[in-house]
Amino acid sequence: MDASLATALIKLGGVAAFSFAAIGSALGTGTAGMAGIGAWKKCFAQNKPAPFILLVFIGAPLSQTIYGLLMLINFNKIAASIAETPEVAALWPAVLGAGIIGGIAVGVSAWYQGKTSAAANDTIGETGQGLTNCIISIGIVETVALFVTFLVGMAFK
Repeated sequence: MDASLATALIKLGGVAAFSFAAIGSALGTGTAGMAGIGAWKKCFAQNKPAPFILLVFIGAPLSQTIYGLLMLINFNKIAASIAETPEVAALWPAVLGAGIIGGIAVGVSAWYQGKTSAAANDTIGETGQGLTNCIISIGIVETVALFVTFLVGMAFK
């Protein structure tokens, strides 16, 4: 296979990882944002102060976009190494596949982190209690994306 085509396909894997992660972040922040707005509305209707901390929950799924960016950067380094080590070009199917599957995994993590954040918004908005438990729950979902990003990176070392 031509080295330039292999380079392009490896870079496509990085773009796929970033894009799927970003899609998940959009779904997650959108879900958490809707719940946050609903929780604030309940607070306003009951003349209670609206908790500012809900913005943290709304933004939590954005971190998965960063993980997608890290995969993109790693894949670009792999693509750049083809010039010095031509046999790396043979890895393109694995790197492309890892980008697609890894990106989807990180994106789903972001989406479900948004759902978890939505529940946290409702809990804190209504009761003002359980902040630590909510943050830990959101962090557990985050861990999936960390594992995927770390292990995909290790696969090509």
